Amino acid sequence: MKTGYTGLKRLFYATQYSYQGLRASWESEAAIRQELLLIVFLVPITFLLNITSVEQVMLIFSLAFIVVAELLNTALETVVDRIGHEFNTLSGKAKDIGSAAVFVSLVTAFLTWLIILW
Repeated sequence: MKTGYTGLKRLFYATQYSYQGLRASWESEAAIRQELLLIVFLVPITFLLNITSVEQVMLIFSLAFIVVAELLNTALETVVDRIGHEFNTLSGKAKDIGSAAVFVSLVTAFLTWLIILW
């Protein structure tokens, strides 16, 4: 649905909608809360490590990638649930693929941290 806003007004409302999405995710998804708390714990650690700035950015971005995947998975699950709660093979497949995206992001972050810290 288009709002018709342009320029700074559009940016203001887009930011507001993004905040609402983050808040809704925080309130409804334990995984989002856990992953954001992981970021709050691990990002400060990157400043204490003897690594390059590029390595630090890679560590932080790998964590952000997890949250992005989780947000997209949550959005996908919400849309599928909006369509209906009865079992449907395609709905299950869509949710499984979204979950796989989160899993890939977690493995990517783990390997990034492992390789850089090793």
